Amino acid sequence: MNILLVEDTRELAVEINEYLTQNGYLCKAVSTCKDAIEESAVNDYDAILLDLGLPDGSGFDVLTSIRKAKLKMAVIVITARGELDDKIKGLDLGADDYLTKPFALAELGARLYAVIRRMHGFVANELEIHGFKIQLQDYKVNYNDNQIALTKKEFDIFQYLSLNKNRVVTRMQLTEHVWGDILEINSDSNFIDVHVRNLRKKLDKHADLKWFETVRNVGYRINV
Repeated sequence: MNILLVEDTRELAVEINEYLTQNGYLCKAVSTCKDAIEESAVNDYDAILLDLGLPDGSGFDVLTSIRKAKLKMAVIVITARGELDDKIKGLDLGADDYLTKPFALAELGARLYAVIRRMHGFVANELEIHGFKIQLQDYKVNYNDNQIALTKKEFDIFQYLSLNKNRVVTRMQLTEHVWGDILEINSDSNFIDVHVRNLRKKLDKHADLKWFETVRNVGYRINV
């Protein structure tokens, strides 16, 4: 999952970035309203961790811009402001959750995981797709109690397509959510197709994959 961290305190930004990376997330960190608005417009993030007190304005301005653009991404406000009025304003503007500093990184991780699940309309920790059981937090896939050995990227692809079941996921969307910043990716590369092909080979050993569809010249779709 691809996360945008908007935090101007360098030490905290580094700490959160390291924690998210260790827990399997992709994380891009910026420190200003301007950069946050530009990043959210260019790249398709799953969630934004948004500080309110930024050097060039308020995080509320970023939140307003995101919701006005109708971008589909969860927003967790992280701030030293614990006043009730600020919390109400953030939620009214479209924040999905609110976390007051100081906070434990484990709590941040739990809240982030929860809002992403809700965003996809999913409440359990395990997702079942045609007999394949995807353990979202443990990064494991099983079929008939047999664990399938997937690489991290293969798991991320399968997870993201499954969370977006019955929708076409374009190659660009897959790149953004599994690899991160699209500006750093060679658009002519077929690495996405190679990873999907390897994933399908591993899954195909266990079951028929007619439901795992390649949409010609567009991307992929898992039909349920």
